[in-house]
Amino acid sequence: MKQLLSSIGIITLCAGKALGQDKKRDTIPWSFHFQQTLVTQWHPDFSAKYTGPNSFQTHEEGKTSITSTIYAGIRPLKNLELYINPELAGGEGLSHATGIAGFPNGETFRVGDPKPKIYLARAYAVYTLPLSRSVTPDDDDLNNVAGLTPTHYLRFIGGKYCLADFFDQNEYSHDPRTQFLNWSLMSNAAWDYPADVRGYTMAFTIQYKKDNWMVQAATSLEPLEANGPRLNWHYGQSNGQVLEVTHTHTLRKREGNIRLMAFLNQAPMGSYREALHMAKDTPDITAVRSNGRTKYGFGINMDQEITADGGIFLKASWNDGHHETWAYTEIDQSLSAGWLQGGKAWRRAQDNAGIALVVNGISADHRHYLAAGGTGFMIGDGQLNYAPEMIAEVFYQCNITRLHIALSPDYQFVLHPAYNRDRGPVSIVGLRTRVAF
Repeated sequence: MKQLLSSIGIITLCAGKALGQDKKRDTIPWSFHFQQTLVTQWHPDFSAKYTGPNSFQTHEEGKTSITSTIYAGIRPLKNLELYINPELAGGEGLSHATGIAGFPNGETFRVGDPKPKIYLARAYAVYTLPLSRSVTPDDDDLNNVAGLTPTHYLRFIGGKYCLADFFDQNEYSHDPRTQFLNWSLMSNAAWDYPADVRGYTMAFTIQYKKDNWMVQAATSLEPLEANGPRLNWHYGQSNGQVLEVTHTHTLRKREGNIRLMAFLNQAPMGSYREALHMAKDTPDITAVRSNGRTKYGFGINMDQEITADGGIFLKASWNDGHHETWAYTEIDQSLSAGWLQGGKAWRRAQDNAGIALVVNGISADHRHYLAAGGTGFMIGDGQLNYAPEMIAEVFYQCNITRLHIALSPDYQFVLHPAYNRDRGPVSIVGLRTRVAF
């Protein structure tokens, strides 16, 4: 922790000095950004025929989460970039971030202690091997040093980061700090992407890009235990693989993207069917964990620009659902669609608004396990009258640019929370406050 605090102090001091300089006079290109996001959510009481160990609470006080991140990067060599992101996170989500598979706050984690903690979120290197002389300008952004990027390249990315930093991107539904808050709308929800409890892992990614095509693949570490804070360094027993193909197209002069994904995870997961078979009373997935278990799945992710500052998206994903969720959330099938629109039409160009719908489902094995009283790390009502979990979200983001502040009122409606027809529906209101520069 002392080393981390020292690193943050050095980065902050260097960045403060750097911000007072002219980038054009620097010998080494650099990038520095900061963000802080607070999300406060509350829900009125709702009806439920029963409540279990991982149920969404029918009555509770509002909850607030906070994250603060420093994004620092340099390009010490022409084709090499280095990035480091110290981060602070604290607070908690409603019902301790349990009870809804598509949880309503993408900025919170399933950690027991709500006290703010500082940790190293990302530390990784990017090496780009140009395969042509054609280049395109690349603007300064979060974890992106400005410069010229080849249109045809081979890129290697290694270190600690979130796989969703590079995979499963979407122009209109990906970032809970600026777009939709719901977990189901951050990524393809059935992709149980390898990560520790805060969303990061050690990984190695290879990208190949030529014109409007990109193919990328990654291998990464899984957590030591389901939803755990530590990574499992026994790579041969526990790992994640993902492959994605992206095509960028133009439709009536409007840009869009189609992404196809396949993934395979290996970890000592418990089997839902075996847990039911071995149980004398209530099944326990943790009692039947074994090395060599796998989970595979697929996803499709599309976005399409419709107006000058807005567009639509569609995502669909599926995994086999035989073994327990190990890292992300308890969703085995998911379909989502929505619209994100900038504010030019109502003379608030800096603002945006969005509306989205989600339908989540689980496998037959997963249903039977929950119906028998079993729990995962995310859901478990003690009983289950199954129905697909359906979620609607709408938000408006008001950007006060001169103050670098964005305020986003948010509303979510959840039908059949945790796939249970006997609980809910739930209305959740929230306010996201973000400071960024």
